[in-house]
Amino acid sequence: MSSETLIIQAGLSERPRKSRWPARLDVLQSLSGLFLALFMWGHMFFVASILLGKDAMWTITKFFEGYYFFDKSHHWLVSLVVAFVAAVFIVHAAMAVRKFPINFRQLSVYRAHAKSMRHGDTTLWIWQVYTGFAMFFMASAHLYQMMVWPQNIGPYGSSDRMWSDGLWPFYLVLLLAVELHGGIGLYRLAVKWCWPNAPRQFLKKLKWGITAFFLILGFATLGAYMKIGYEHRLEYGTPYVPTWMQQNAAQNAVQHAVEEGVK
Repeated sequence: MSSETLIIQAGLSERPRKSRWPARLDVLQSLSGLFLALFMWGHMFFVASILLGKDAMWTITKFFEGYYFFDKSHHWLVSLVVAFVAAVFIVHAAMAVRKFPINFRQLSVYRAHAKSMRHGDTTLWIWQVYTGFAMFFMASAHLYQMMVWPQNIGPYGSSDRMWSDGLWPFYLVLLLAVELHGGIGLYRLAVKWCWPNAPRQFLKKLKWGITAFFLILGFATLGAYMKIGYEHRLEYGTPYVPTWMQQNAAQNAVQHAVEEGVK
């Protein structure tokens, strides 16, 4: 009797094959996480343009609004980009929550297990769970605000949100959560997909170096917005007018006055 016959008689040939969907969902989680991490790096440099001056931040803001392509700002362009990022964020969260502890008992068991093991990567993963849980609520609120009110993005609008609206503590916590979560996520992606045989200590030093850089940049940026918001508190809600527009307006006013004087 052949081995194939024995397998058929034992009913082993009727056993369902293992599904490939968990692996596919894992790849989707990794790709969406990579996109969001790279987007956040770009986003951080964008908002940090305020450190170069209000004109620099205004210029970049208007670029994303299509000002230099259509000769006017279209805020809905920003809303479209934010909506796409929000969709990727939701997909990533749905994929990641599959691996979260589903109740307090599981979380307690996992924490006890991690404490007994004293394994660095395991500890990083649980911190990723904590920061991911915080981001689920905080990042969702931020994305909704940017999608619905894109016209409030700018040197004064963003600064007013930090100081006059009192949201700087919210963004401080969000900054910590995003940078910790994203840094740990990129480290785990590198270990899992890119450099599985690379020295872990080197990757961890690189990860903490990148995290420290973006945290310092974020703190400086937040401080700049708070300072501008404080100085602008008495003119809350007034949009920023770049220097060159102010100069042109002043020249036009002088020219108009001269023409009126000649008449």
